[in-house]
Amino acid sequence: MSGELPEFYFRIRDNGAMVFRVDTENRQRRIELDQIAVVNLNRGDIKPHGDHVLTTDEARAIAEWMAERKTTLGTREIDDIHRTVDHLNLTAQWAQSRATETQLDEVTDALLLAMHDLRIVLVRKKADRMLKN
Repeated sequence: MSGELPEFYFRIRDNGAMVFRVDTENRQRRIELDQIAVVNLNRGDIKPHGDHVLTTDEARAIAEWMAERKTTLGTREIDDIHRTVDHLNLTAQWAQSRATETQLDEVTDALLLAMHDLRIVLVRKKADRMLKN
């Protein structure tokens, strides 16, 4: 562990995080995590924990974390989509060159339905964009 601990710790959870103040200024010199808030990224909510009243510095640090986290999640999301394109190409190659009839029977219907659904959404979205331009 590095010598300098951050002032706040964000425990990631679905749609946000629990926010803790990192405290090492106690008699035992142990690291204590005191929960100060809960963050919901979808709604943009910051709810103080219990009776805690957020200071201006705490609110600013949480808002900065929220902005950084949204950027990180957005980057991951588009990277996942690029990986999906790669997986579709690899799946096509597998189906053409290595898949057994049993394996194809197991996955064909699910793949066809998922690809059909995706195609419908993509064509509709592209048509909407073209009509706007």
